[in-house]
Amino acid sequence: MNVMPLLKQQVEQHPYPLVFATISGAHLYGFPSPDSDDDLRGIHLLPIKEVVGLKIGHETVEKSGIHDGLEIDLVTHDAKKFFGLMLKKNGYVLEQVFSPLIVHTTPEHAELKEIAKDCITKHHAHHYLGFAETQWKLFARESPPRVKPLLYVYRVRQQLERRQSASRQSRACAPVRSVPPAPAGAPPHRVSPTRSARTCPPVANPPACMPVG
Repeated sequence: MNVMPLLKQQVEQHPYPLVFATISGAHLYGFPSPDSDDDLRGIHLLPIKEVVGLKIGHETVEKSGIHDGLEIDLVTHDAKKFFGLMLKKNGYVLEQVFSPLIVHTTPEHAELKEIAKDCITKHHAHHYLGFAETQWKLFARESPPRVKPLLYVYRVRQQLERRQSASRQSRACAPVRSVPPAPAGAPPHRVSPTRSARTCPPVANPPACMPVG
């Protein structure tokens, strides 16, 4: 069943203009179960009077339930709130921006993807490690155990291994820092062997720069 037209219809009923709406959750990760709902996430734009006025508009809009035969969980944040989350070690919002399962997009969404690349830092590892720890405890506590929490743990491990591989390659190919000439009469600089030029082999399949997997 092609659910995309039904999802688009739900997004079009949103009370505010949207910058984007993408599919997140288990469907994005590639292992939805028969009872998985359709998680939609995005950014909405409040009118100016609800941003600078005395009464602030809805920073978060939520809609959940069964609509047109689909179980939908739609959550959008106002641009200000969403951008604030991007500046924190919140991997979820980055996944939402970069999700390839796009229900609604705009030119501003494309611009946001370029900006979001500079928001990816090593601190996001703490976010995913905490998530994996929670899922592992859930897997160990349930009887009989469900496979989905284990898949979430495996997904985080796989993603961190990809990040570490990318980081090692980046350090290996880092440009050599230039050494300024010594002043007249001063002894020459001593250059550490670690600063010597290194030749990096070409990368056949460079790792993706997105935190989604």
